[in-house]
Amino acid sequence: MHAPVVEHQEYLIAVNIGWLRQAGALLDRISDAVYTASPSGLAPHKAGGHLRHILEFYECFLAGLASGRIDYDNRRRDLSVETNRQTAQARIRSLLCRLETEPTLRSDSSVRVRMEDSADSRITEPFLISSVGRELQVLSSHTIHHFALIAMTLRALGVPVDSDFGVAPSTLCYWVSQVEAA
Repeated sequence: MHAPVVEHQEYLIAVNIGWLRQAGALLDRISDAVYTASPSGLAPHKAGGHLRHILEFYECFLAGLASGRIDYDNRRRDLSVETNRQTAQARIRSLLCRLETEPTLRSDSSVRVRMEDSADSRITEPFLISSVGRELQVLSSHTIHHFALIAMTLRALGVPVDSDFGVAPSTLCYWVSQVEAA
């Protein structure tokens, strides 16, 4: 394995671990009522629903590694994660452990990923070729997108959220460059 591949994989793993730790820290700062609340005019958005969705994408990814076939549509949709912060924290801890120890994450092997919503199509082979690294990048982007929706939901409920929560790393870099240029 070449050094750049290992470096990329370790970086992407660390980024995703960072997102999950950030989610866990957020759960420690909010109540069960806030976790399950939907702001007026923003239904059905709830922090718990978005976090469940994020965690289930990670679970689908890790479950598919063994077979080399990842299906993000095949989520459990476990409402206990959406409605119970302790259950969500337990899932986060499990995912962190798996991301820290799963050996197949350290190589950028090929995987096949089921096309979104392909069950309703007439496509006979709905799996596309991807790689472990690319899917780690997808998970990172997907997570930050849903973090933005969580931040919006919490702010609409009057809950303070860190200004950088849910902001893409490239946007944060851009903001810094604008401050430095001023």
